[in-house]
Amino acid sequence: MKKSERFLQLAMAILLGFPLLAHAADAKHGGEVYAEACADCHSVKEGKAKKGPSMFGIVGRQAGTVADFNYSDAMRQSKLSWAPDQLSAFLKAPKQKVPGTKMKLDGDLNDAEIADLIAYLSSLH
Repeated sequence: MKKSERFLQLAMAILLGFPLLAHAADAKHGGEVYAEACADCHSVKEGKAKKGPSMFGIVGRQAGTVADFNYSDAMRQSKLSWAPDQLSAFLKAPKQKVPGTKMKLDGDLNDAEIADLIAYLSSLH
């Protein structure tokens, strides 16, 4: 494993509050989680929206700000920044984190899958 990959795993573990020994984030597996749970509604291509906005560059982006995407009022007004901890909380319980969101996923992913997914999304830039 490259030093940069190990650093990303450590950073994700710290940011998400996971003990590193319990689960080191795996971006490759996160791509598989994305394909299974997210790809029907979200694209990873920059500027390409589907039912949901593009996930390209999502980590660190302000929520509700992709141009030309029709967000729910709740998401536009959420004032969230998609830092890993905020993404994790949203993916665990979207309708609790942002009441009124259009997000269909509802607590379907476990903590390890979420950590892997965020590691994958962090690579999209």
